[in-house]
Amino acid sequence: MVRRGGLLSLTFILSGLGIAAGPLVVQIRPVLAAEETDNSSAGLPQKPEPSNAEAQNKLGLKYLAGDGVPQDYAEAAKWFRKAAEQGLAVAQLHLGIMHRKGMGVPRDDAEAAKWYRQAAERGLANAQYNLGYLHENGQGVAQDFGEALHWYRKAAEQGFPDAENNLGALYQKGRGVPPDYAEALKWLRKAAAQGFARAQCNLGIAYRDAQGVARDYAEAEKWFRKAAAQGLAEAQNNLGFMFRDGLGLQKDYVAAVRWYRRAAEQGHAEAQSSLGSMYYKGWGVLQDYAKALYWYGQAAELGDAVAENNLGILYSEGHVGPPDDAEAAKWFRKAAEQGLAHSQYSLGAMLRDGKGVTQDDMEAYMWYSLSAASGFDAARAALESLAVRMRPEQVAEAKKRAKVWSTTHSLK
Repeated sequence: MVRRGGLLSLTFILSGLGIAAGPLVVQIRPVLAAEETDNSSAGLPQKPEPSNAEAQNKLGLKYLAGDGVPQDYAEAAKWFRKAAEQGLAVAQLHLGIMHRKGMGVPRDDAEAAKWYRQAAERGLANAQYNLGYLHENGQGVAQDFGEALHWYRKAAEQGFPDAENNLGALYQKGRGVPPDYAEALKWLRKAAAQGFARAQCNLGIAYRDAQGVARDYAEAEKWFRKAAAQGLAEAQNNLGFMFRDGLGLQKDYVAAVRWYRRAAEQGHAEAQSSLGSMYYKGWGVLQDYAKALYWYGQAAELGDAVAENNLGILYSEGHVGPPDDAEAAKWFRKAAEQGLAHSQYSLGAMLRDGKGVTQDDMEAYMWYSLSAASGFDAARAALESLAVRMRPEQVAEAKKRAKVWSTTHSLK
């Protein structure tokens, strides 16, 4: 039940479908090329001839791994550089990774991109993928989805599963190219067939959300389970949602808790927030507000807005000690700043009544306006009630602040 103009009463938010429905997964995996190192020689290896780039690269790998020599990232980078400057693609990849990770050299994404590009232009799939990732995320280079698509495709055409997955994700999200679910599924299937967990998870999302295919919860569950079996937290979290909400299978809170916990223990913020909610409601576990507080806190530390909102409710309702309006307002504000309509409404109510914060009708009106603009009905009613006691110029100023906030936050 929602009190007119007040806090949301027991209206905590469940993470999951409709809030954060398991986004597509893209992640850089810059892996050193699988190149054999010679372990047969004892002691320090002989330094290679200046023109022997392959030997220089192998020596760099020895220093990188501490194979027969003391581990020394700076020395590894030195030998990778010598080989890279002679045009050896795999050494250029390795040197790019060293700069990307700041191993033995200063961390420098622009320098990493330079070396990835040289290796990518020589046809090395790992480097093409890494360069695509930097372009997609604007790290070391200007963000350019078209360039990301270009380099992912080159790597994907060589069967590189990371690139197949991310290429599919770009088609699915319409970045750098018009949305094309058929093309997305083609590349995701290629990566999934190689056992690539992220692609398996993304296929599950496609079947769950009817993206380019008929909705098929059984098929979604199949792909989520394949990815979850490999330990992918996102897939484990998605299975938790399916069991919690009974999507194509028997609703089972105990199973939902089990999958949420597996993902939460890997640091997955949505799963941590959802596990907190299971403890809050006593779904699949004994109701335990202290454990709800713990898991909401873990997720909130990672910036999860739903968890921040729900922490505000725990503190405002006194589930973890006496009610603490100041602490509640702090967490509602954090979530409100991320655009969560529930929290914008709750923060507005606290500002209107001066609970835990200095009373401020204009700021209250601003937050109510933002919440109402997101479709939160209670905020619309609260706006009408609050406006009665405000002067017209105050209302105008509050609306101006809301517009500025919306504009600045839409640019982030």
